[in-house]
Amino acid sequence: MAPGLSAACAQARGRRTLGDARRAWAKAFRGRGIDTPELDARILIGKALALDHAALAAAQSRRLTAGQESAIDALARRRLAREPVARILGCKEFFSLPLTISPATLVPRPETETVVEAALEAIERKDARTRRLRIADLGTGCGAILLALLGELPQAFGVGSDISVAALRVARDNAARLRLTRAQFVACDMAAALRAPFDLIVSNPPYIRSADIAGLAAEVRDFEPRHALDGGPDGLFFYRAIAAQAAALLTAGGALVVELGAGQHQTVAAILAAAGLEPRPPRPDLTGVARALIAERS
Repeated sequence: MAPGLSAACAQARGRRTLGDARRAWAKAFRGRGIDTPELDARILIGKALALDHAALAAAQSRRLTAGQESAIDALARRRLAREPVARILGCKEFFSLPLTISPATLVPRPETETVVEAALEAIERKDARTRRLRIADLGTGCGAILLALLGELPQAFGVGSDISVAALRVARDNAARLRLTRAQFVACDMAAALRAPFDLIVSNPPYIRSADIAGLAAEVRDFEPRHALDGGPDGLFFYRAIAAQAAALLTAGGALVVELGAGQHQTVAAILAAAGLEPRPPRPDLTGVARALIAERS
């Protein structure tokens, strides 16, 4: 057990009401430097007791049983060890879709929604929203980007690829649960097993420099699959691979949309241009970081 964990947990045990437990765990989380201690405490207690937000708010004075305190304790210990809340819950909302995740998949992040928005922008610019588009999502993980696009494009058909068979099982389950039967999934390295043509290719590739992974936040470094983070010595390995494959797979006028790491815009644009694609100005995320890059095949 990590130093200080026993004291933090003991501080939250033996509380008589749900409100007392929530405040105690929020204090313990805050002491560990967790960014959203109150929110995390509320979510995890709600999960442990199977209470939604309204029921949780109405039950603050409820006395907890020993079993309920143990259930809360088990989840809160995991958060104190810096396991992300989404991993504890086993699910994450993305583009208004409830998605199951697993240790084999990345946790979908809000900034990745910028890729979906950029892809829809590229489609709308060509007035192609109602066409029977073919979409490829390279490194699909839990299927977040592909399923979000298929939810917005009722005539489209999509293929998600991933090197991880375990990740593809999660993506298939998400597609089935969301009744997005226009999605298929293929086990391969990026586009290695895909056949042209595609109107749209999207990807959130690994883009962290190998040497930088050790310095990432514990929630990322210790809980995200390494192969989904590591972009090689310069963080650009997969952009080069995607650029080489995309030019051959895209239809004339088709578009590639990739997620970018901070500061990668110009270098990635140059890689795509060298492969014969025409980069557009990047789309920023809500923090102003250039996050999504569209490149078209002329």
